[in-house]
Formats: sequence, structure tokens, C-alpha cells
Amino acid sequence: MLEITVVCVGNLKEKYFTDACNEYAKRLSAFCRLKVVELKDGTPIIPYLPARARKIALCVEGKQLSSEELADYIEKLPNMGVSELCFVIGAFDGLPEEVKACCDMRLSFSKMTFPHRLMRVILLEQIYRAFTIISGGKYHK
Repeated sequence: MLEITVVCVGNLKEKYFTDACNEYAKRLSAFCRLKVVELKDGTPIIPYLPARARKIALCVEGKQLSSEELADYIEKLPNMGVSELCFVIGAFDGLPEEVKACCDMRLSFSKMTFPHRLMRVILLEQIYRAFTIISGGKYHK
């Protein structure tokens, strides 16, 4: 089972964001082992990135993928010998360049900027959507 870590700067203060993240975490438990690491603003991020994981930095200048393309990427990881995947979400001002440089991929969900707390919900939803696409579920339809 794939291990997915989401490293994010800042905690969720709003109950509606917490509730949404908890719901997607519950749904994802059928497909992967999910771990969310919350860091305080100013905490160095790199020490919290799993060494063996394929690392993806979420940033506006990254590559944009469709939901199907993200699902295809995730589905191919085990065949490439990858058992860990890590997504990194920065604070309100994004990710430092040295963190992006440590990552294997830069991913953008849009040319628009989203609040980092909302981005966590969007990311978890898209990871869940990817697994339902992989498994042939009806959620994506």
C-alpha cells in the first residue's frame, strides 16, 4: 500500500477545513496510508521530507495535470519501485526555492493562487479522486 505524506506549513484553524480533510483522510484509508505533517511557519521543511519518497512541491509555476494524469502518475509509482509519495504545501508566501529544488516534481493546480489551508482540502480531494479513477470507482464520473 502506497504511503502518502502531506507536509504543510500552518495548521487548520477553521472547522470546515478540518472536517473536509478528515473526511478525505477517512476515504483515503481504503487506498493508502496517509500522514499529514503540520509545521509552524518558519520551521525548516526539508528535514520533514521523507528521504525515500517521491516528492512533489505544490507551486504556481509547476506543471498542471488533469485528474486522470495525476491518477496515471500515482498508479505507475509502484511499478517504478516507489512506495512513498510526499506532497509539500507552503505557507501563504509559497515554498522556498531550496525546498522546491529537493522535490522531484513541481505541480500546479491552477495559475490562480489559493489559500494554503484550502489547498490542503483540494489536494486530498484530488488524491482521493485519483485513487477512485485507478480503482474504476464512480466518484469521478
